[in-house]
Amino acid sequence: MVPPSDPGQGSSWRFRAFDRFMGRELPNPAPPSSSRPHVVIVGGGFGGLNAAKALRDAPVRITLVDKHNYHLFQPLLYQVATASLSPADIASPIRSVLRGQQNTLVLMAEVTAIDLDRRRVELTDGSLDYDWLILAAGAETTYFGQRHWEPLAPGLKSIEDATEIRRRVFGAFEAAERTDDEAERGRLLTFVVVGGGPTGVEIAGQIAELSRRVLKDDFREIDPRNARILLFDGGEGVLATFGDRLSGKAAKELEHLGIELHMSSIVTDVDRTGVVVKQGDEERRIAARTKIWAAGVQASPLARMLGEATGAEVDRAGRVSVLPDCTLPGHPEVFAIGDMTSLDKLPGVAEVAMQQGLHASSTIKRRLEGKESKPFRYRDLGSMATISRFRAVVSFKGIRLSGFLGWLAWLFVHLAFLTGFKNRLATIPRWAFTFIGNGRPERTITMQQVVARVAIEEAGGQPFLLSLTSDEEQPKSTEAKTRG
Repeated sequence: MVPPSDPGQGSSWRFRAFDRFMGRELPNPAPPSSSRPHVVIVGGGFGGLNAAKALRDAPVRITLVDKHNYHLFQPLLYQVATASLSPADIASPIRSVLRGQQNTLVLMAEVTAIDLDRRRVELTDGSLDYDWLILAAGAETTYFGQRHWEPLAPGLKSIEDATEIRRRVFGAFEAAERTDDEAERGRLLTFVVVGGGPTGVEIAGQIAELSRRVLKDDFREIDPRNARILLFDGGEGVLATFGDRLSGKAAKELEHLGIELHMSSIVTDVDRTGVVVKQGDEERRIAARTKIWAAGVQASPLARMLGEATGAEVDRAGRVSVLPDCTLPGHPEVFAIGDMTSLDKLPGVAEVAMQQGLHASSTIKRRLEGKESKPFRYRDLGSMATISRFRAVVSFKGIRLSGFLGWLAWLFVHLAFLTGFKNRLATIPRWAFTFIGNGRPERTITMQQVVARVAIEEAGGQPFLLSLTSDEEQPKSTEAKTRG
């Protein structure tokens, strides 16, 4: 192989040579042509990114639109929230992932509306006409009509959520070390997690690991091991979708970590200093400064807009019903995939979105060849959740794994699906540092973050807004932030 004579192409040649060495297929470079059908993909998550990659060799031009410039590996957000990983470890720039794909344009923009009749996607600063449209806008945390709880109990769906939770968790230990008020210390060292699904179980397990193992020798005025971690869920057991056997094993592991499980318990109110929980006819208040919401998700608002425009049914979670081939009624050129859709009661997991993204791309290629589309068929690759280091539960085609074997399976799968070779290289030593030792490399928080948030809470402001700016961009005083 001879490198190109043009010196300016040397870097590109080296990237392509390395990609071939790593076994990656790259398309033949071909400049986009306006005569080619235009495929617009909304969302750079698992579904949208897989759809774009599957069309790399198709005779189309692609525009991928996302309000962020990165693809986020959401299943590991809880490890950012508990200082095992940094945001960069689980986020890959979309442009970098698709850099060798010459038929693809990436735009950092936000979609405001979709005109199905004119085949146009409206952006905050323009519009895009399309021949084919793949919508993979995802989902967000739902508070079941109590949106004002969000600043008090953040969810875990974004990098902003994860870094905010990290500030609150570590800030609680720091504040507890400084107070002489025993009642306040008790509130600071009480952590409430709402939701017993994978996200709730994983974040509760990691907070327990922090308090019992990682931080146990770091403080002088408090014993972090005295922290209370309470997990509330309205169902009868944690990880209910994993089956009774694995659910029971997960419950035992969580209780072994010292986590207090409260099943058949519904949170009816959230305020600055605690939550109100109803179990049966009994209602009680739990004093806690740090609350984390993992009780459910709702589809992107785009899903409801699509339902209203097409007459498609929209369920209670805001998901729009799609036809068997993942298209919208009356619009075979529009695909809706992933968490924003409802089809055959499929679970809202990353694997569904990934397979639907591949299916949408395959259908477009079939139609370009004059062939009929096929219905989407989901291949269930199982479910898994970690509980603590060396402990996880895995359910796959009748195979049930727990404990260390489950954790090894979890480790292998997450490394395999973590987007980007760089991310895998960075994650392996961090996990070794976390799982084998007691280290958490991302524990950095500032006094400004902790004190400003508490002050704004007491003033009745919106502390969650602090997570939307970097340290350098945050105001120099609480007064300045309130005015802003």
